[in-house]
Order: sequence, then structure tokens, then C-alpha cells
Amino acid sequence: MPNITFVLPHWLYWSALGLLPLAAMWLLKNARARPARTGASRGIAYFLLLTAGFIGMHRVYLRSLLGLLFIPVFIALLWANAETRASRDGISRANNEIAKAEFLLENARKDTSGGAEIADKIAGHESALETARRELLTARATQNKWLRIVRACALAILAGMIFDLLRIPALKRRCDHLDKIRPLRRSGAAGIAPTASGGKVLPENTAFAKAVGDLNRLTGSFVACWSVIAVFVYYYEVIARYVFNSPTNWAHESMFLMFGAQYLLAGGFCLRENAHVRVDVFYMKFSERKKAMVDTATSVFFFIFMFSLLTSGWTFFKDSFQVGEVSFTEWGIQYYPVKLTLALGAALLLLQGIARLLRDISVLMTPPEAARGA
Repeated sequence: MPNITFVLPHWLYWSALGLLPLAAMWLLKNARARPARTGASRGIAYFLLLTAGFIGMHRVYLRSLLGLLFIPVFIALLWANAETRASRDGISRANNEIAKAEFLLENARKDTSGGAEIADKIAGHESALETARRELLTARATQNKWLRIVRACALAILAGMIFDLLRIPALKRRCDHLDKIRPLRRSGAAGIAPTASGGKVLPENTAFAKAVGDLNRLTGSFVACWSVIAVFVYYYEVIARYVFNSPTNWAHESMFLMFGAQYLLAGGFCLRENAHVRVDVFYMKFSERKKAMVDTATSVFFFIFMFSLLTSGWTFFKDSFQVGEVSFTEWGIQYYPVKLTLALGAALLLLQGIARLLRDISVLMTPPEAARGA
């Protein structure tokens, strides 16, 4: 199989982080405005052919069990690739043994002391050299055998995908016909839970709280779309590593930086949704007024941490930006945009914390009788 030498450009990485979530949010908004579709989609079938056609997922999606035939061929390709890597190690070892034997043989021949001992050494080194050469020929023959199997499996998969590229319209019609004969029970999602933790979103009873809540909601929705980017990047990494024997030097680093920024920027959204992990064995049994009292009393620790994170995060970003800091890896990605999310995430979380504090103070200032009446 040919090697893949693609390295993700820095500009493409930063552009994807900014533009792909916007495109995803726009598509989601339009999808919600359209009536729900039933049955298989030809567009999804082509997408599966492009991204996972090597294991026949497009045929499985269109309810054709012949797609399962792709799987053993792909497994054979992976097995042959692993054996190819092993034979490559054997070639490397044989070359090292040849170089070692040639070096020792040359030194032995230069020894002018003569005698039977030198003759035995020369014979031993010549024998070792001949053995290493035979091992090299064997390793090369083994590698060529597995490479032929890899090429045969790859061509078989490619031929099947090209054939199915022309067959998808017919497979789609057959799938629709089967749906009419044996209608499937399709159940859509009834809705999205209000929070990830099962809690409830706190009411936004002021214009400031509503503005901050909307800002964090949009930010959370934006960075959530980054998870889709990770699917494609790790998909590419797995295929490049195990199918083409070409692991990347950027996939892992790009994704852990992206997820770190996502974690920081989504903090305010999680606080808005009341979804942060907390120990609430006693807290959950309190009334709203007691909860507001506890939250107000403990908010001092929250604000101390937030101000520390905001100031230190801004310092980290400023120092990184001034020196043009990049990573120490071969990819050399810029670090200062990621460090900026320290300060941005702290600011968003701080604003949401202020909005929550104002809400708690509002609850405390409401007379208990009025609160019970409400």
C-alpha cells in the first residue's frame, strides 16, 4: 500500500475549529425546520460509501447483507499489513547482522598475525555473513508475499466500492420497496433533556442573566460541534496507521488541544445547565431558599478561583503570544490561541457565576410567604 504523507496545515486546523461548527449549527437549524424524513437517504448511503465503504457499511445501511462480505476482506488486509510491518523489522535485523558480520570479517582479514585461530574467525564471520544474507532474502520474500496479499485485498475492496457507487440508486429503490412491504418501527427522539445531569436549568429572571445565559448557550453549542471534528480526525488516523502504515504526527496533538479548549469554554454552559458534578447528598433535600443561602455563602470560593484563573490565564496567553509559542513536536502548532481559552473560559464561567449569584440573592430577598405562594 502507498504511504500517506499528508500533514494538517495550521491554517486549516484553526479554520476548521471556527467554520465547521458554524456550518453544523446552520445545517441543524435547517434540518429542524424541515419535516422529518422516513426511509433510507441516498446522500447518507453515498457518505457511508466514501467513509466506511471498505467494510460495506453503505450496503448494511441499505439493508443488503452482501455488505458483510467486505468485512473479512478488510480483516485480511489488516492482517497482511501487520505481517508486512513484521517482515520489515526482519529485513532491518538482517541488514544489521550483515553490516556487523562484514565489519568483523574485514577486521579479521586485516589481522596479519596469521595462524589457525584467525582462519577460524574468518570462517565463522563468513558463515555468519552468509546466514544473514539468507535471512535477508527470506525476509524480503515474505514481505513481497504479504504485499501481494495487501494489494489484492485493496483492489478487491476498491472494485466493490466502485461497483456499489453505480448500484446505490438501485439498492435505495430496493430498500424503499422492503420498507413498504415490511414497515419498520421507527422511533425518533422525543426531545433533548434539559441538562446533561438530569437537573433543571435555573430561571433567568433578569436581562443580564438572560444575556449571559444566551451567550453561554451559544458557546456551548459551538464547541460541542468540535466533537464531530474529532470523529473525522481519528477516523483518518486509524485508516492511515493501520491500512497505509502511515501514522500521523498531528492527529493526537490537534485533538487533545481542541478538547482542552472545549473543556474550558464549555464551563459557563455547564453552570447554566446546572450540570457540573457536585456532592449533593444533603443539598438536594434543601428547599430553594436554603439552596440559595448555601450557594451564596460558598460562592466566595468560586469567585476566588475564577479571578485567579482569569488573571493567570490572561498572563499565560500574553506571554505565549509575545514569544509566538509553538509546540515542541514536529507539527509545531501555535499554543497561544489555546491558552487564550483559559481566560475566555474563565470569563464566561465568571459571568454565569455572577448571574447565578444575582438569582440566589433575588430568591433570598423574596419573602418566604411570597416564595411559597409562587
